[in-house]
Amino acid sequence: MIKIIITVRNRLAITKKCIHAIKSHSTIPHQIYVYDNSTNYLLEEHFTYFMKLYRKKYISQVTFSHDDATFNAFSKAVSSNIFGSQHEFDPQKNNYDFLLLLDNDIIVTPGYDRKLKEAWTYVNKNKITNIKIIGQLPGGIKRTDKTPIKISNEIEGFCGHLGGSGLWSFRPNFFTEVGYLDLRPLVNQTKRHDQSYWQILSKKNSGKPYIMGLNQKLGIHCGSIAGSVCNKLMKTPVARRGENLEVIHFEDAEKKIDSMSFDEFYKSIENDKRLMGDW
Repeated sequence: MIKIIITVRNRLAITKKCIHAIKSHSTIPHQIYVYDNSTNYLLEEHFTYFMKLYRKKYISQVTFSHDDATFNAFSKAVSSNIFGSQHEFDPQKNNYDFLLLLDNDIIVTPGYDRKLKEAWTYVNKNKITNIKIIGQLPGGIKRTDKTPIKISNEIEGFCGHLGGSGLWSFRPNFFTEVGYLDLRPLVNQTKRHDQSYWQILSKKNSGKPYIMGLNQKLGIHCGSIAGSVCNKLMKTPVARRGENLEVIHFEDAEKKIDSMSFDEFYKSIENDKRLMGDW
């Protein structure tokens, strides 16, 4: 069993494809926890969509929050802290294969979870305790070791630093071992979840590599076609962010992505060399 946390703000069409991919491409039983923060476009449609998933028990939890409930800090970081804190109350918290943090513009590939489980099984069996996160290459991972770790005939892992948190898997005891983010420096920020953890992990590991990237395409990053909320807001001065939130509606992208069936959409991104080679 794995737990998956997905953070959402607008971009309903790609969220639907993200969750569809999890349901279609997973091989291990899973629970999905959705944190929908400060959505301001197609709000009724968001509620309706998640109500249907909740009714069918496709998701374990959905939480809607306004800016004040996320303390005006970067909402992904707040959601991560809340998810981790809730996980610590789970009587079965140590019995999960791994936890998975996903951005809603990541479309997982068939068998992604099996590959991550193989990697974690290898890392834990061989007591590679400095590795706290497993993701994919390149994934923003830098300063990787030149010698790969051979996990199986199919899978190799490279240990390094940094790495974007759009797709991060970690042990069930991550929040006990590594900890939570201090949200004070993240007030009025639209990024820096991963950057904040880089500092914590580097210090905890005394500079040793803390992330492993697999030579597998675990998830396809579709931010370039769905629109990037973080990038748009980052370019808007803090004092004006509440004035013109239409910049994060991405209406054309919504219509285009929503018009395609999942199979059509997945085929289009799977055959896109730019997307497949990115992140």
